[in-house]
Amino acid sequence: MANITIRNLDDDVKTRLRVRAAEHRRSMEEEVRIILRDAVNGGRTGPWDLAKFTRECFAPLGGVELELPPRGPMREPPDFS
Repeated sequence: MANITIRNLDDDVKTRLRVRAAEHRRSMEEEVRIILRDAVNGGRTGPWDLAKFTRECFAPLGGVELELPPRGPMREPPDFS
């Protein structure tokens, strides 16, 4: 694990961070880790799910029902003799 030191942090920011950490019943250090993790992950908490993202984007537009083409018999494999 890496360490990071943040210098010249405004007192107001530190105070609000301390309050936020207390509200979540975490240490300030843990609160900062969670804030940074969320910031670099774009707010997502787990692996990126393309299918879920697509559904969320297009669900408000409504669904489309497509007809499946009828299945025919399988073709004979080519004869290379």
